[in-house]
Amino acid sequence: MKVSLQQALRQLPGAPTPEYPEGVPFATLMAGGSMSVEVFAPGSNADGKDRQQPHTQDELYFVQAGQGEIIIHDQRFDARPGDAFFVVAGTEHRFENFSTDFVTWVVFYGPQGGE
Repeated sequence: MKVSLQQALRQLPGAPTPEYPEGVPFATLMAGGSMSVEVFAPGSNADGKDRQQPHTQDELYFVQAGQGEIIIHDQRFDARPGDAFFVVAGTEHRFENFSTDFVTWVVFYGPQGGE
């Protein structure tokens, strides 16, 4: 299966939820086994904040567009197109100071609780 960034972005923001009244800033694009791939664009959040909580699976982020910073367990890193980040399941993390055009692919994989 192939999904282009343009196809992915047409799905954002998603339907409103209590946590994201302006619409969710992520969409699952493909999944198989324990793996799923999402596109995440937190710039659509009305308050300009990344509201995600720690996830139950290990995850990889691949920054596609825009710029910002990612905080992973109290360590801060610049996040630019072409950068990749690994986040262990259950670890506090978030993006900050991101541009409105910031977009990253997210790959969740492995068992609940991480490998």
